[in-house]
Amino acid sequence: MAVSTPAPTVPAIEGMCPHRLVLEHVTSRWGVLVLIHLLGRPHRFSELRRAIGRVSEKMLTQTLQTLERDGMVHRDAKPVIPPRVDYSLTDLGREAAEQVRGLAAWTQERMDEVEKSRAAYDEARES
Repeated sequence: MAVSTPAPTVPAIEGMCPHRLVLEHVTSRWGVLVLIHLLGRPHRFSELRRAIGRVSEKMLTQTLQTLERDGMVHRDAKPVIPPRVDYSLTDLGREAAEQVRGLAAWTQERMDEVEKSRAAYDEARES
């Protein structure tokens, strides 16, 4: 008789494939945009949210925390009233952002080819 085992916890999953998790964080929908926007200069939370557009406060917060935990984003909370928090890239984050920016530029340059391929694929599937 087989006994099911409980699902692994997050630290156990991280231990199995840590590089895959980092890749997922860096290339996630919001991770890419955060990294690219922070390449130019540090941003406050609200600035970053406006620059990215269409991201919820919750998702941006989670993305920033994840990238901060991975050592790519630095959170600088200044002890002033009202509170001021700036986000910037660490050296590791800058390196990752440069790589992601290259991939983003490539997708933009090749979008015509992708759209043609999609149209050809869809047309073939309809036949």
